[in-house]
Amino acid sequence: MSIGDTLRPPKDPGVHSSLDFQPLSVGGVEADERSFGVASFRRRVLLSVLGAVAVTAVLGFVLARRRGQFTAALHTAPVPLLALAAALQILALLARSEAWNVCVRAAGGTVTRRLLFRAAGVGYLASLVNGSVGMAVRIASLRRIAPQSTPRVPALVAAEVPIITVEVALAAIFSFTLIAPLGVPWWAPAIAVAATAGAMVALRRVSERRRTGLWAGLAIVRKHGCGRMIAFTVLAVCAQVVRNWLMLHAIGVNVSVFDAMALLIAMFTLGQLPIGPSIGPAAAVLILGQHGIAATAAAGVLLTVTGVAGSLCYATWAITDRIATGRRTAGPEAVVTPIAVTSTSA
Repeated sequence: MSIGDTLRPPKDPGVHSSLDFQPLSVGGVEADERSFGVASFRRRVLLSVLGAVAVTAVLGFVLARRRGQFTAALHTAPVPLLALAAALQILALLARSEAWNVCVRAAGGTVTRRLLFRAAGVGYLASLVNGSVGMAVRIASLRRIAPQSTPRVPALVAAEVPIITVEVALAAIFSFTLIAPLGVPWWAPAIAVAATAGAMVALRRVSERRRTGLWAGLAIVRKHGCGRMIAFTVLAVCAQVVRNWLMLHAIGVNVSVFDAMALLIAMFTLGQLPIGPSIGPAAAVLILGQHGIAATAAAGVLLTVTGVAGSLCYATWAITDRIATGRRTAGPEAVVTPIAVTSTSA
């Protein structure tokens, strides 16, 4: 019997806990990370790099005869507006990090906000490669720095679902903005809204019936903190919409807020594909190309650049803060290897 087994209180069969805190060894954490799929992670990174190169090559071919217009449009944006766009990116990342913090705590996590934001900072930088890569890095980083005060990987993956559901709901509500640029049928947004509403109801029922293991990540759906999670997710989306609108107007593309929302929806959709940082220019040309391919492509490039700048600032803080505070060797986040206690008889 180990000390960990001796000190662990007996479980009440009538009580279901969303998170069982158990001593973890280094090998346990590594096994948890391996379950996330290292080979699959590397494959996604490779596909994202290849996809980004392919999309960039296509855009380069399209802009070959518009090089002068494209270059002139890039130099149109004032530096203060670029700085403001980067600041809006940081605001969006911080808001989404807080929404994630709410979901993790509802799932039973007790990790401090500071550690969680560190993991988020590194993960959102990796999101520039691909959204799924960013999520994998964020979760793996959180499990590594706080193995005993966070849920296991399946619950952390499920904790992303409520946030993504809110984002999809907003995209469905404003999907009517895609009718003009893409020729989407008028009834498609109505179907999207109805489908999203049905998915949210189903998510709520599942969270009420299943509360352990993987399903612990959905706990926020049935708790009072759900409103807080929704508010921070909406704030993150609004910051991104304003950033889109700002960059388009800085280039000289006078569009409405609804056009900026349509661009965000396109970027969110294309973000599921392995095309890396080329999402911005590709989505801008796809949605707003009628305003001028060179100008919209330049706006997309500036969106990518300011997004990378904001993500780098966030990640730099995370890494700097980690170095400044030093490696934790004691306390609740320390990894403890159980000490075996045996008895001998004469």
